[in-house]
Amino acid sequence: MSQQKPEITFKYVFNYNYNPTYVNGAHGGISPRGEVVVHFYLERPALPSSLTHEVTLQGGIGPETAVEPEDLANSMVRFIDTGIVMNYDNARMFHVWLGEQLKGIENIQKAREAFEATKSGAHA
Repeated sequence: MSQQKPEITFKYVFNYNYNPTYVNGAHGGISPRGEVVVHFYLERPALPSSLTHEVTLQGGIGPETAVEPEDLANSMVRFIDTGIVMNYDNARMFHVWLGEQLKGIENIQKAREAFEATKSGAHA
């Protein structure tokens, strides 16, 4: 009689408000407790808190005359919506998992490049 290996099934329960967030950067480090802390952000141009425009003689919106904050043109925003805290063991597992995902993307890119090379080579 063969023995079956023990198994466990994880059921995924999503919060009603679950909504994946796009991020294009992160900031963080090691906490005093030795955990990895990562704050994910979306980097984008800043938006004004207010704009002031002239009103034309016809009652329309004319040229911009003021903006708040005054340094808006030189400002960027890093909007932080979420972050994570992981212990060492979980961070190592995440590192391995992320590396596997990156290898998968690299394989897809190589296949795409090979396909494009054969496609363009067929027309030569």
